[in-house]
Amino acid sequence: MGKCPPIPVGVDVQVESLDSISEVDMDFTMTLYLRHYWKDERLSFSSSTNKSMTFDGRLVKKIWVPDVFFVHSKRSFIHDTTTDNIMLRVFPDGHVLYSLRVTVTAACNMDFSRFPLDSQTCSLELESYAYTDEDLMLYWKSGDESLSTDDRISLSQFLIQKFHTTSRLAFYSSTGWYNRLYINFTLRRHIFFFLLQTYFPATLMVMLSWVSFWIDRRAVPARVSLGITTVLTMSTIITGVNASMPRVSYIKAVDIYLWVSFVFVFLSVLEYAAVNYLSTAQDRRERKMRERARSQSLPCTCSISQTRTMTMMDGTYSEADTNSLAGYTEEPMVPEDEPEEKQKAPEKSEHMVVHLSMSSESAGIKKRKSLRALNIIQNTHAIDKYSRMIFPGSYIFFNLIYWSVYC
Repeated sequence: MGKCPPIPVGVDVQVESLDSISEVDMDFTMTLYLRHYWKDERLSFSSSTNKSMTFDGRLVKKIWVPDVFFVHSKRSFIHDTTTDNIMLRVFPDGHVLYSLRVTVTAACNMDFSRFPLDSQTCSLELESYAYTDEDLMLYWKSGDESLSTDDRISLSQFLIQKFHTTSRLAFYSSTGWYNRLYINFTLRRHIFFFLLQTYFPATLMVMLSWVSFWIDRRAVPARVSLGITTVLTMSTIITGVNASMPRVSYIKAVDIYLWVSFVFVFLSVLEYAAVNYLSTAQDRRERKMRERARSQSLPCTCSISQTRTMTMMDGTYSEADTNSLAGYTEEPMVPEDEPEEKQKAPEKSEHMVVHLSMSSESAGIKKRKSLRALNIIQNTHAIDKYSRMIFPGSYIFFNLIYWSVYC
């Protein structure tokens, strides 16, 4: 007795919905109508009208049906609301149509090196569990071509491209060769969602860190708090993105963008640290130079007492002190034998000289104060001036390279 040929079983699939795709678990969930076609002469019957007979799932347990299962399936079930979604249709010549509605969650090996500017190709694999290719021959009923789908299939984060089917043999060392059918589909991610959720906030934080370059360097609380706020916000964005992604060992495209943005924000904080340190050192040197110049060019005090001389040098004397200085002279201006009226005249001129010198000194102090106020308004370190151009230019250059590579 010769060996029986393998039973040909045609398979047809109509995808009803692609329910979800999980990057964390690396799987997808799909609901589909799975149909099998084969011929069993034992189920043939005579019919004058040549019409088929339809049965529900109760007859399936009493006849032979293909033992097709989903390879790499994590979870799957046959819908049972309101009854089991199973249909068996038998034709008079013995041809059988076996259809069931199934939801399956299967693994999908995803590559996130270009995330979120990536496209993923996943496949749902069907295979007989017990029968090798010598006993059962699975094939696509409509051939290896595009798959029929429901027009309502949509996902919020993905653009679903056309489904297609393939078939090939799979080998197991312990049991042999099996026919395996593949449902392949390619998904392209909607970038607009991630532009709003990730890229745009990160770019705004980097631009916000540049505001400190236009704030006066003496406003330490404003610049420090701005830098710390942007750094913490960038850390929150990075943590939120990584929480929704699997822990892969390679760098993703979004990681490059976020970490480069984080470096820009962090460098803006370091920039102010450098500005503050250099400005403090420069002010210290200028203060020492002023003190050295003041000690080398002391004013002539003549016959004024030491206490009042130091008061004039410090510049802290008042108008009362100025009036009291009128009684002091360098030397007697006239001989002692001159009349008393003539001796009083030089004192008045001396009093006038002191007042004139004091008024010119007050004008100089006011001028220095106005120049100091103008200097505070225009007080910008050279590093801040260069940073206003270097930071935005570098970030724009990085964006041009990033989007040209990954888009």
